Amino acid sequence: MDNIDVSVIVPVYNSEEYIGTTLDSIINQDFKNFELIVIDDGSTDNSLEIINQKLSGSSVPHNIIHQQNSGVSSARNRGIDVANGEYLVFVDADDYITGNHLSELYNGQTDFSLIQFIKKDGDKLSAPHHFSAEFMSCDDFVKKELNMEMPFNFWQLMYRASLVNDNGIRFNPELVYGEDIDFALRTLIYGDKIAISNEATYYYIQHSESAINTSEFRRFEVISIFEKLAEFYESQGRDDLAHLVITSRIPKAIFGNMNYFFYNDYDFDEVLGKMKELDLLTKLSKYEGDGKFKSKIKLFLLSPKLYYKTWKKLKNSID
Repeated sequence: MDNIDVSVIVPVYNSEEYIGTTLDSIINQDFKNFELIVIDDGSTDNSLEIINQKLSGSSVPHNIIHQQNSGVSSARNRGIDVANGEYLVFVDADDYITGNHLSELYNGQTDFSLIQFIKKDGDKLSAPHHFSAEFMSCDDFVKKELNMEMPFNFWQLMYRASLVNDNGIRFNPELVYGEDIDFALRTLIYGDKIAISNEATYYYIQHSESAINTSEFRRFEVISIFEKLAEFYESQGRDDLAHLVITSRIPKAIFGNMNYFFYNDYDFDEVLGKMKELDLLTKLSKYEGDGKFKSKIKLFLLSPKLYYKTWKKLKNSID
């Protein structure tokens, strides 16, 4: 299949409730020169039947792949392997996109492009981000993300396929949490420029099935992912980025996830015990950055219990 501008990759696992809406949103794009690759990752519900029904009468070039259940990373990698497009776009099976999603992303010139998204939780809709820059170097974009000045989700991006393939970038099947940001931050360092649109064309659907099971503090797993990312940056001669990971991104991820557990009423002693087990207090102390956030870290490290009680009091007063 020649001259395909964009390959849209959709991994599916037991998504019969959502996949029809997702596929309709992709099929009805105002952008025409794209292919749709759907990877059914061993679904045991009616997902595959719905996929076949939706695409059997579609004029959109498509490839339906069925594989044994191997996880979302494996499914996405399978999609990358068979993709023919110059660019890659990822859509999750329980989300949907507006009709101008691909046309808003595609320019045929930059290595990456980014759109904004709306989080939909029942009837609640989040406000999309607004960025002042229309273009940015990939290097600056990565640095801003590592400083958490420009957070993003990997599916907000369109990726030049040659950067992914020529540099052997794939999703890590061993990761259950954070495999997506790992993929994006590894790929971005090989690019030159990213185009940024403030159009919100991706709807991220929140529901109970999509929530990460945090009963075993799995959100903290992202710390080891970032540590491996720092090692990867060092291997690419990017000690500056590795330093930012250690002194900014990891401490902020620790603090943010810790507060997530506190906000969701996890037991203080269990949270602190897990942090000590993972040596997160030491990693938190390596933060180098603005005074306000640094003061919060210092207060917590000086007296975790006092910080927690103060945080709880402030939270309750707001609620």
